[in-house]
Amino acid sequence: MALKLNIIIASTRPGRGGPAVAKWFHEFASLDARFETALIDLAEINLPLLDEPHHPRMQKYEKAHTKRWSSLVDAADATVFVTPEYDYFAPPSLINALIYLSKEWNYKPAGFVSYGGVSGGMRSVESVKGLVAGLRMMPIPDGVAVHSYQQFIDDEGVFQPTESMTGSAATMLAELAKWAEALKPLRT
Repeated sequence: MALKLNIIIASTRPGRGGPAVAKWFHEFASLDARFETALIDLAEINLPLLDEPHHPRMQKYEKAHTKRWSSLVDAADATVFVTPEYDYFAPPSLINALIYLSKEWNYKPAGFVSYGGVSGGMRSVESVKGLVAGLRMMPIPDGVAVHSYQQFIDDEGVFQPTESMTGSAATMLAELAKWAEALKPLRT
């Protein structure tokens, strides 16, 4: 049975590059028979700043948006966050989405496809790994970093990856599959 992989577009900013990068990665991951993929856009989820009256560990959600978000995250065996870097840090939309929940993230591997300028969004990834680990996720070391990402988006808005990017994506998917299977007993 295929592992359920959520691919989450972390940026909600107008004019963002995330959808193009995520669409490529989603199509690439969908070709991997180990996974059943779902592409989730935080702009469409539209979570307000954390507004639940109870701590997320209690899972006593009162808001429809939280219940929907919980259901999407809980269904996954693994997650890949497609994230830009904002001022040397992860976007606030990603931080907010992570802290909305607690148990739904537990014992699942997390991978990252980052994009940005010269750093390729890698500082964003490093800034969020501690939070991800605190949610009992396993941030895997392998990822995809897209440096100067605008040059890889053509006039039609389609992301054109390099061979290095697809190689990194394949390596990350292989690691996600190993970790998702290894952590499965902890999730049941």
